[in-house]
Amino acid sequence: MMDASVDFSKEMEALTKDLVGIRSVNGTAGEREVAEFILRWLRSFPYFTTHPERAFAQEIPGDGLGRENVFAYVHGTKEAGTGPRKTLVWHGHIDTVGTEDFGALEPWANDPDALLEKLLAEPDLPDAVREDLATGDWMPGRGACDMKSGDAVFLVLLTYLSEHTDAFSGTIVLSLNCVEENEHTGILHGLDVLDELKEREGLEYLFAINNDYICPLYDGDPHRYLYAGAVGKLLPCVYIHGCETHVGQCFEGFDASVAAAEVVRRINYNTALCDGYRGEYTLPPSVLKLADLKPAYNVQTAQEAWTYFNYFVHAASVADILAVLKGIVKDSMDEIAGRIDAEAEKYAKLAQQPVVPPNFQPEVMSYDELVAAVREKRAAAEAKETALDDELAAMAHKLRAKGRDLREISLAIVRELVRELHPTRPLAILFFAAPYCPANTLRQEVAGEKKLYDQLESLVSSFGEETGEQYKILQFFPSLSDSSYLKIDDTPESVATLYQNLPGGKTVSPVPTERIRSLSIPAVDFGCYGKDAHKWTERMYKPYTFGVLPKLILKAVAEFL
Repeated sequence: MMDASVDFSKEMEALTKDLVGIRSVNGTAGEREVAEFILRWLRSFPYFTTHPERAFAQEIPGDGLGRENVFAYVHGTKEAGTGPRKTLVWHGHIDTVGTEDFGALEPWANDPDALLEKLLAEPDLPDAVREDLATGDWMPGRGACDMKSGDAVFLVLLTYLSEHTDAFSGTIVLSLNCVEENEHTGILHGLDVLDELKEREGLEYLFAINNDYICPLYDGDPHRYLYAGAVGKLLPCVYIHGCETHVGQCFEGFDASVAAAEVVRRINYNTALCDGYRGEYTLPPSVLKLADLKPAYNVQTAQEAWTYFNYFVHAASVADILAVLKGIVKDSMDEIAGRIDAEAEKYAKLAQQPVVPPNFQPEVMSYDELVAAVREKRAAAEAKETALDDELAAMAHKLRAKGRDLREISLAIVRELVRELHPTRPLAILFFAAPYCPANTLRQEVAGEKKLYDQLESLVSSFGEETGEQYKILQFFPSLSDSSYLKIDDTPESVATLYQNLPGGKTVSPVPTERIRSLSIPAVDFGCYGKDAHKWTERMYKPYTFGVLPKLILKAVAEFL
């Protein structure tokens, strides 16, 4: 039997410090280094010495840094079944964001003990942070909260269960992935391993437990949250091709950068675009880039500009989102055209000149409409038949091979198509770019998923009564997570609309949607507890993370295995 009184805290704290001590910033060789450390650590235990094939690394194909995922699995021996092995997946990520935000404290960003001393001596440390750290219950450091303490909890518990296989039936699979903090490359390749293990070991995946950080949602928030899914993310982009002019004749042109700024004004922070499910709402879109495309200084107004947004999703279809955004972009373009006319008229009166408003008539297209327009132009010109799809695919592959940013690849394709179309009036193109993070949750309208939700709700309710914690289950982990790639709630039609409007397609956004749909592993975030992830004041609360969370996870093992 599993002993609920076992204290794992010292071992988990020491391992967390070891993991934080390895600077595994996303996009650096440290991601491979931390994976190698974890694999060595696992293989130092008797179970994996006896079964070395049950702890292994998966190198990311074609990755210039040689980054790896780490997998391990333990079979329970409590009961011998005849059907598939009921299986829980424990998953997390091993990379972190950078440490530049620590400023002068950066040399200690990966040393929790030294950083604690430095922070407490910092005169400008926020009072709330100082109060936490002074208790001795909080561990600072990059990755302490997001999410190396969560990884350490999994690792210690897995090795504990490897020594008590008679305490549970079924299987536990550990999946620790690289490249989570931007492109989610680790989990996307890790799906191959989960699929292979399912077939080879005869596994039936019940659900996955993520240990990504949970945090208070407001000052004084007493809750510990479980998240029954992960928020989705789209990256809608708007490219604007204006009508250039010399600044000495500014009213004769349609400045693309001004129109892009108007698009940002209307979309950014717009709570009308918050997507809801069962009373939970996403945050509104946030602009991530806004730029004109002039290569150098001159006195010509911007002919081209573009912008893109983080757009969270709970339940809306891609088609509905596309339609709403297209309307906003059209209104933005018309607003700028009207403003130019109005200001040109005012200036003419001021300068006592004849009024000749330019009267621009902007057009807005989605990417699939742009492609159709180019096809139509080629057909009308009776041009030699060429495979446009093949041309665009070759362009995407060529640019990707050169290491171009994935968003820039999609933009380059749009620009090439617009160049061929050669518009004579202002034109905006609405398209999507990578990454695509599917939304998923335990849907209340799906019987099997509601049953699992109810089981988890009952589990944390009884556990909260034992521990005094106030648990609350929410449908969506509000920050981006690898859990997005274990289950997909978007319909095939919605996914098709996305890729029809994503220049470069699966070359730049290689989400294996059908494999995800086939595996369909519900993902629930239990989470280490902390504050200020991605900030220099990042810190993790040790009493909950190392004292309460392990018992909750073991309770889930006892309940489901």
